[in-house]
Amino acid sequence: MTGKLWFKRKCFGWGWTPYSWQGWLVLAIWMALIYISMYLIDHEWLKNVVIMVVFTGILLVICYKKGEKPKWQWGCKK
Repeated sequence: MTGKLWFKRKCFGWGWTPYSWQGWLVLAIWMALIYISMYLIDHEWLKNVVIMVVFTGILLVICYKKGEKPKWQWGCKK
């Protein structure tokens, strides 16, 4: 991985947590898009589920490309 990390691996479990301002910005944009799609666009549940899956998939791709390699772990290394 070259460049600055946007997301660090979580200490417990699998996944990422924001590490830089870019990571927090991506997470804030994702939350805003979910909010807008759920409350302002449409109240049809199937459309909302599809939109949420698409936005979450995009978030996961960004986390995978701009974060550490994910793996399951039990505690942070010192």
